[in-house]
Amino acid sequence: MPFPSFDPVKSLPGTWRTRFHRLPPGLIYAGLALSVIALARPRTLLKGEEAHARGIDIMIALDTSGSMRALDFNPKDRMTVAKQATKNFISRRQFDRIGVVAFAGVSLLQCPLTLDYGALLEFLDQVEVGITTTENTAIGTAIAAASSHLKRSSAKSKVIVLVTDGRSNAGEIDPLTAAKAAASLGIKIYAIGVGTHGQSVIPVDTAWGKQLVPIQEDLDEPALTEIARATDGRYFRAASTKEFDQIYGEIDKLEKTEIKGPSTHEYRDHYLGWLMAAMALLSSGYGLQMTIWRTVP
Repeated sequence: MPFPSFDPVKSLPGTWRTRFHRLPPGLIYAGLALSVIALARPRTLLKGEEAHARGIDIMIALDTSGSMRALDFNPKDRMTVAKQATKNFISRRQFDRIGVVAFAGVSLLQCPLTLDYGALLEFLDQVEVGITTTENTAIGTAIAAASSHLKRSSAKSKVIVLVTDGRSNAGEIDPLTAAKAAASLGIKIYAIGVGTHGQSVIPVDTAWGKQLVPIQEDLDEPALTEIARATDGRYFRAASTKEFDQIYGEIDKLEKTEIKGPSTHEYRDHYLGWLMAAMALLSSGYGLQMTIWRTVP
């Protein structure tokens, strides 16, 4: 008995489900491909520019001799006001390398030139009267120490901000000689004389406790003026907190050296459109696979 043939059945036209059975996996694969594109985050450049800033190198030489405890700025002393004004000055600067030298009879590098203003302020906080464990005031030594940290600088403008309340009465380096040497290195000195005019008081520990002892003004303004002038700088007198801030405001207007910074760009992202298209294709593919093209085992 001959077996029946399936040839007639094979010749019958297939249904649309048979003809399009590759549609669900095709949608799924297309969705996966678009997901890869979305993960790559395609974007177009809207605007790009190379950032430029202008900065200078500044060494702040801060007097820490005992007279900086004088209460000229009642109830604050000279050191407290000088440090606060210096902090305000630092907070307004950008792209400038700034360092600190503390001095009295000798000089002490408290912080080298840096752009890390957070660290710089921490080092400045640690500066106190007597930190060098010496008395007297060696202004020439302070200028020489600050200059040594600026001489290798490639900045177009190099500045020493000299903050003191007295006259040079120690050290082996003459202040004016040190200033002229600084000028030969292209360094400008801005000198700030700290303290009110006339008499002030200073707290002193005695056998009867802390006493306020009167002291006379001992600020050598002619010498500080000559030091600043020798370097094409300026001398300022800070007799009040407001004047201190105004002086640092003047220094803020110094010529600045151009510094090339990192480039900044604005982009428009397109990944969201690709991601939505991928989700639509994947949802359609899996939806069709689980409904119309679902196979029963």
